[in-house]
Amino acid sequence: MAKRSIAERLAQLEAQRKTLQTKLSKQERAKDTRRKVLLGAFLLYRLEKGQDAFSKEELPDWLRRELPGFITREDDAALFVDLLGEPAATTRRSEKGSGAAQARPQA
Repeated sequence: MAKRSIAERLAQLEAQRKTLQTKLSKQERAKDTRRKVLLGAFLLYRLEKGQDAFSKEELPDWLRRELPGFITREDDAALFVDLLGEPAATTRRSEKGSGAAQARPQA
C-alpha cells in the first residue's frame, strides 16, 4: 500500500472537517427550530388555557402590539388572523418601508 502524501492527507482531513461542520450546522438549525416550535406551542397554550391574569389580558394585548412589527410577510400575518385580526396590506407595506421590522432578530 502506497503511503499518501501530506497534501493528500490534508485534503482528506479538510473534506472530513467540512462534512462535520455541515452536520453541526444542521444540528444547530434543528435545535433552533425545535426551540421556536416549543416556545410557540407554549404561547398558544397560555392563550387558550391560561387561567392567570397575564394569560387572559396582558399576553394577548402584548402580542397584538408587538407581533405585527415582527411579521413582515403577508402570508405569515394570515396565520395570526385569530390573534391580530385581518392584516392591513397598506399598513404592512408602510411599516416595511419605515424600517419598523428591522428590529427582528436574525435566526
